[in-house]
Amino acid sequence: MTNKLQVAVLGVDVFDAAFAESDTPYTRLDWKPPAGGDAKLVDALFRLETECVDDKGDSLIDRANREAFDRLRKGRPVLKRVRPAHEVIAGLDKETILHAGPPIAWADMCGPMRGAFVGAVKYEGLAKDDAGAETLLASGKIKCRPNHHHRAVGPMTGMISHSMPVFVVENEPFGNQAFCPVNEGIGKVMRFGANDESVIANLRWIETVLAPAIDQALVDGGGVDLKVVMAQSLAMGDEMHQRNVAASLNFHKAVAGGFHAALSGNPEGRKAVEFVAGGNEQFFLNLAMASCKAIMDPLRGIPYSTVVTAMSRNGVDFGINVSDLEGEWFTAPCLKPQALYFPGFSEADANPDMGDSAIVECFGIGGMAMGAAPAVVRFVGAGGAEDAYRYTRTMREIAVGPNPDLPIPGMDFIGIPSAIDIRRVVATGIMPVINTGVAHRLPGVGQVGAGIVTPPMEIMRRALSRFAEKRLGKCGR
Repeated sequence: MTNKLQVAVLGVDVFDAAFAESDTPYTRLDWKPPAGGDAKLVDALFRLETECVDDKGDSLIDRANREAFDRLRKGRPVLKRVRPAHEVIAGLDKETILHAGPPIAWADMCGPMRGAFVGAVKYEGLAKDDAGAETLLASGKIKCRPNHHHRAVGPMTGMISHSMPVFVVENEPFGNQAFCPVNEGIGKVMRFGANDESVIANLRWIETVLAPAIDQALVDGGGVDLKVVMAQSLAMGDEMHQRNVAASLNFHKAVAGGFHAALSGNPEGRKAVEFVAGGNEQFFLNLAMASCKAIMDPLRGIPYSTVVTAMSRNGVDFGINVSDLEGEWFTAPCLKPQALYFPGFSEADANPDMGDSAIVECFGIGGMAMGAAPAVVRFVGAGGAEDAYRYTRTMREIAVGPNPDLPIPGMDFIGIPSAIDIRRVVATGIMPVINTGVAHRLPGVGQVGAGIVTPPMEIMRRALSRFAEKRLGKCGR
């Protein structure tokens, strides 16, 4: 037994100076009131824990989230084909264009999104120039639909139109498919709102040269298990949102024989091989997105599950879907990323965050798994190696569990933190960290930086309130 004073300080910091002056050792605890001190949300969290139970007193919510986590782990995304979007995406006629994020009308779109829509209209031959495309879009004859409503995802502006080739990824244990366009490469590209003739020409090259060659390789080889590629690449220093160096090479290795055979004698063959295997280090991003979309869709609609099934941004609004609240979007204005900017650009040039790519964080890679990719934190301006490990350790507090199928060697092989639980987010105040590119706020300029961003806390609180409204009073012993 000791008479020495032992002090723990939490909350307010007014006592720190007094303890320091009196040479009294103390420990400061990083404590915050649950739900930010919001009495209604604190009450909702307590009642959800105590009232949503079965006859044995076991939590219905925890059981539902375990079911969601089990489905996530069982997911096995296999790349089957690369096909024109209209062949595989239901309802995608010539006058329908899909975009990233929650629903938004043409008149409300940000600059890069408007630029990408103009480009997609020209790509489909529906207008000859920008003015004609803008007139057509303003007329309402072009239907603007979210990718997520069509089992699809796309990075940044997320454009998918009638003729664009898309990856077809099947989650084999569940039989569902997901779609994502082929990554355009780095620089002036439509996903960042560019739409001039060079952008259209690049998309035509993907449509006529690259996509058919990859498709033939897949037909010859029987598909590629993308979960295996993701696990290998995680162990090689990728987090597969902003860093896809190893993943792109591993994918090339998986299709190399058939891919090279399909390009034999094609004068564009060398360009195609270099595009996949080296010239475009972000090539695998779109495959990771389609994989995570395919894995997360079977988690939708599980009664009592509070797992986030999608996070998505359209450059104006950030939206999430929650398993038990299937069909509902919870939205709030997008935030600007905390970013490193390319020379000549600053935060004043940046558009608020956008893209469907945060689907990878829903699964547990990207910002959730930065501990696997310490090199990426310098690129996104998030500190050093210890910060990368800290981000992943912190993300574990809001995830249903660690996924042992995708371990992180540099963190003693702990699994990536998978399946974000809105209860834990609201209770702790810890937000999911998302790695992201930054687009210029004006159409046609392109990428101006990279960084990290979080959803607005408001949407998590709103989703939890809606869940409590739906379930409290309808569950109990």
